[in-house]
Parts: sequence; structure tokens; C-alpha cells
Amino acid sequence: MRTYNDFLEINLEDESKKMQFVKDAIVDHENTKLFKTAKLADEYMKHKNHTICEYQKLLYTVSGVAVPDNFSANYKLSNGFFPRFIIQENQYLLGNGISWGDESTKDKLGNDFDIRLQEAGKLALAEGVSFCFMNKDHLNVFSVKEFVPLYDEENGALMAGIRYWRLDPAKPLRATLYELDGYTEYVWGRRDKEGETVKINGAEILRSKRPYKIKVRKSDIDGTEIYDGENYPEFPIVPLWGTTTHQSRLVGLQEQIDCYDLIKSGFANTVDEASFIYWTIQNAGGMDDMDLAKFIEHMKTVHAAVVDDEGASAESHSIEAPYASREALLDRLRSDLYEDAMALDTKNMADGVVTATQIKAAYEPLNSLTDEYEYCIHECLMGILSVLGIEDEATFTRSMIVNAQEMVQVVLQASQYLEDDYVTTKLLTLLGDGDMAEDMLKRIDADAIDRFTEEETQEEEQTQEQSQEELN
Repeated sequence: MRTYNDFLEINLEDESKKMQFVKDAIVDHENTKLFKTAKLADEYMKHKNHTICEYQKLLYTVSGVAVPDNFSANYKLSNGFFPRFIIQENQYLLGNGISWGDESTKDKLGNDFDIRLQEAGKLALAEGVSFCFMNKDHLNVFSVKEFVPLYDEENGALMAGIRYWRLDPAKPLRATLYELDGYTEYVWGRRDKEGETVKINGAEILRSKRPYKIKVRKSDIDGTEIYDGENYPEFPIVPLWGTTTHQSRLVGLQEQIDCYDLIKSGFANTVDEASFIYWTIQNAGGMDDMDLAKFIEHMKTVHAAVVDDEGASAESHSIEAPYASREALLDRLRSDLYEDAMALDTKNMADGVVTATQIKAAYEPLNSLTDEYEYCIHECLMGILSVLGIEDEATFTRSMIVNAQEMVQVVLQASQYLEDDYVTTKLLTLLGDGDMAEDMLKRIDADAIDRFTEEETQEEEQTQEQSQEELN
């Protein structure tokens, strides 16, 4: 693992040494435990559970040599527990977006900030960490699989970093070195030289160091020209950790996930193999293996066969696969996974009507887990706001299942002590029509004004009629 202090030790004026450092740092990064765990977690997020995908049934010869079993069923069923847990926790906290104390903050962060933050959060939970680059007016998110962090050995702060990518190991390698005073772009192994590049020891500098915030002007004569630029007051890339332990959520769950896959796949293999019918032929000892194969083939094609030997008979048999113990184990593993992941199992709620108290109790583990996650999100957001020079506070609205009927009754019972606008907004939100609250309040106000005007008109007409009667 390379650090920022290692980077400072090289001659920063020598571009060849900087480029060699970048390439060596990428190699070291891909050998770290953090990177390898992130790669593994990415496979599980894609329903390509590593253990079951690599599983191979074996047969053992009489001499004890293991050989691949290519004859019996070998199902490889990957469950989706891990992506379900990650998405549930991430969307529970960030699904409704972030609310800011100052309305102008959202405009400064960009229209898609909430979406990009959800992407960063999902990567952080699954892989352990992601990196948020506040690129002027929008957020770029880097995965740990493509970003090499360079931390300060003294205070642990992220002081520089390298983002890299390539389509294939045989294709060119692109890398961008981010520093406090700007960024530089490099490429290795490019086929054709294009544009103004500087080639050093088989590598090229695509763009020399430039500031993060550049100012350009366009003209018909000079075209596009960079005339000025500036950097941020601090390093603009902020790490987002998914947990306070700085590790992937997969740690501690992988073994149970793999066990569930192996049990379920083995169950499917047993059912498949048990579906075969085998035959026993009595008083036909003269039949060899070839005769038996022809007999089975004949049964498959015409579903009938004649046994020539006198007194011989054929009898079919089938096997009933045992399932009770495996079903019980799968249910136990599922329950343990939800408990250890501190996730919400909606299956228990779907089985019947539950009260608001039961719903709150079911959410308690997820709330405790999300409290820790919210701390990590808050720390990252404060870093982003610090880079932009913004002072504000973020608040989150968690997405919860509610017993709408019970909650509506509670609101109606308390309505005499609450403002009418609040009651209307709350009821529409519980009924899933919260977006209509503003329009509904306007219509209610308009109706109230119309009624008030109509009552005033009627009172004036009555007053006029009484005055006219008195005059007569």
C-alpha cells in the first residue's frame, strides 16, 4: 500500500518518476485486502456468488483420486440476500433524498446529487468505501476498484488519489492523478498518438496538470481557450465509509450466504437425481451392460419392452428425496441471515395485519444499523460542504412501512388539537398522495374564501331587505 508520504518522497519535478509511482501504486492497490474484498463483494452484488459459482462436484476412484463429476446434476443456485440487504439499508436512509436547512444548498450541489449519493452509499456498504469527487457543480463517484487513495501517514487524511481504468488487461491503461493543486492525466500502451501528448518511457501525459476549476472562452478565431483556473481550499475527493469499522458488509455474512447456496443447490441436485426411474430385471443374468443400455433406451422411446428370457420380469423403482431437514435448515439460515444483517424481513409482516407497535419493533434492528450508517454519510457530507465553503445541516427522511389505517385513526382522533393544514398533509401522506397536499390546501383555501364571500353576500342581502321593509 502506497501512502501520500511515499508520493512526496519522489522527485515531483521528474515526470517519469511520478508516472512510475502511479503505475506501481495501482499494482500495490490491487493486492490489498480492501481491493480484493471489494472485488468479491461486487460479484455477490451481481448475483454471482463466488463459492457456489466455483463449486465442482467430484467423484473418487478406487485409488482415491478425485475427478470432476460430469454425469450427475450440478445446479449452482445463487441467492440474492447480499444485494437485498445493501439496497434496503441504503434506500431506507437515502431513498427520500436529503433535506437542507438552506434551499440554495441543493442548487449548489447539482440536480442529481441525491442520485449520485445513493450510488456512492451502495458502493460504500458493499465494498467498504467509495470516494466522492465534488467536480464543480456535480458529484462524481469512484469505486475502490478504480481508485487508489493516498492517505497521510500522520493524520490519516486523504491527500491525493489515482483513478484508473481500462476495458481489458490487453487494452491501454488510463489514469488520473489527483493532487491538492490540480490533476494530471496519463495513459500506458495507447496504439496511436493523438493530439498534444508527451511520451515518457512508453507512457504518455495526455494532459499536463491543470486546476480543478478552469475558466474557458470561445471565439471564432482562437476556438476554445483556457484563460484562468483555481483549486479548492482542500482536497476535493472525500471518502465515504459504509461502516465505522471500515469494512464491507459482506464480512461476517459470506459464510452463511455460501452455506445457503450449497444446501439449496444440493437439494436441487437430489430432487433432480431422484426423479430418475431405475429398473431391476429378475432372472435375466445373461444380459450384459450393452443389453441393459438397449433396454433403457427402448423404454425411453416406446415406453414398453419385452423380456425374452423365460421367467424374467422387469420392475421400475423411484426414489423419494428427503426434504424436511433441508427445508428446516434453509429456513434457519434465512432467519439467521436477516438477524445478523440487522435487516427488515417483510415476509413476517406480509403474513397478516400487524400493529404500529409491531412494525416499530421490527424496524428497530434496521434503525440501529442505519444510525451508524447515517453517521458515515453525515461525515462525508460535511467534507463535501467544507470543500465548497458551504455551512449547512443535512436531515434525512427514512422510508418506513406503516399501518395506514391505524395511523389515519390516530391523526383523526388528534385533529381537534392540530392545525387543519397539518392534518390534511398528514392524511394525504399516509394515503400515498403526499404530492397532492399543496394543491389540496390551495383548493381548500379557495373553497373557504368562496364560502366566506357567499356568506357575506347573503348577510348584505338580508340587511338590505330588512332596511327596505323598515322604510315601507
